[in-house]
Amino acid sequence: MTVVGPFGLSVRDQALEADVQAGLAAVEEGLLEATKSEVPFITEAAQHLVRAGGKRFRPLLVMLAAQFGDPYAPGVVPSAVVVELTHLATLYHDDVMDEAAVRRGVESANTRWGNSVAVLTGDFLFARASHILADLGPEAVRVQAEAFERLVTGQILETAGPQDGRDPVEHYLDVLSGKTGSLVAVSCRFGAMMSGADETMVDVLTQYGERLGVAFQLADDVLDIASDSHESGKTPGTDLREGIPTLPVLRLRERAERLGLAEDIALCELLDSDLSDDARHAEALAALRVHPALEQARRDTVRYAEDARAALAPLPDLDAKAALMELCDAVVHRAG
Repeated sequence: MTVVGPFGLSVRDQALEADVQAGLAAVEEGLLEATKSEVPFITEAAQHLVRAGGKRFRPLLVMLAAQFGDPYAPGVVPSAVVVELTHLATLYHDDVMDEAAVRRGVESANTRWGNSVAVLTGDFLFARASHILADLGPEAVRVQAEAFERLVTGQILETAGPQDGRDPVEHYLDVLSGKTGSLVAVSCRFGAMMSGADETMVDVLTQYGERLGVAFQLADDVLDIASDSHESGKTPGTDLREGIPTLPVLRLRERAERLGLAEDIALCELLDSDLSDDARHAEALAALRVHPALEQARRDTVRYAEDARAALAPLPDLDAKAALMELCDAVVHRAG
C-alpha cells in the first residue's frame, strides 16, 4: 500500500498509483504554465497559492474518475487544471471576503498585496481556466458554466442568509451543495467525460462528487473549530471571528432553541458578541471545541460521506472504485 498526494490516499494497485501520480504531476506543470504572464508581478501573484501547495483534491478526483474510461485521453489533464484553477480563484476571492490573513500556511494574497490585487488575480485565474476550457469543447464549457453559476449562487445565498421560516441548517447544506459540491461534482464529471466513460458512469460519479464535496466542506467546518493552524493551514476560528455560521454553530443554535439550556444560550450570546477581541474569540473557540454541537457536526459529515460511498454502488469493481471509497473515509478522518 502506498500513499498518493498530499491528501494521503493509499492505493493498492501499482498501475493505478502510477497513472494517478503521473496525472497529478502533469496537472502541476499545467498549473504553473497556466499562471504565467508576460507581467512578472501577475505571475508572482497568480502562482502564490499554486506554489503554496494544497491537497489537489479536485485533480485527484479527475484522475480517479478517468479510470472508468481511457485515463490517457487528451482532455483529462487539462480538465483537471481547469477545476483547480477555478478552485484557486475562489480562494483568492474568499480570503478578501473573509479578511483572512493566512491561506495554506502562507500569507494570504490580500494581506500581502491588498484586496484589489487579490480580487483581480482571482479574475485572472478564471480567465485562464476559460481559455483552457475553450479547447475542450462546448459541452465542457456548458458543464463548467453551470457549475460556476451554482458556486456563485451558493456564495450569494450564504451572504444573504436563510429566508424567514427556512431551517438554517437546511439552508446551509444547500449553500454547501453550490459553493463546494458543484465543483467537486464537476471534477468527477470531467474525469469521466474526458475519458469517454459510459454516460451512466458519468452520472454516478457526478452524484458521488456532489455528496463528497459537501462532506469535505463539513469536515472543514469541524477543522475550523477543532484544529490548530498547523493542521488546517489557516487561522483556527476564522469563520467564527467573521460571524460566518458554519455547521457547528448552527447545530449549537438549534440545540439552544430546542432545549433552552442556560449554558447553550450563554455561548450563543458570546458568539453574537464582538469576536474581533482575541480573548473573547479564544473563549468561544474553547467552548465550542468541547460542546456536543461539534460532535453533531462530525456525525453530519459522516452521513454525507456514507451517502457518497453508497452512490458508487453501480460502478464496476475497479481499483479506482476502491480508491474513491477510501476518499470517503479520508474525509471523515479529517473531521476526527
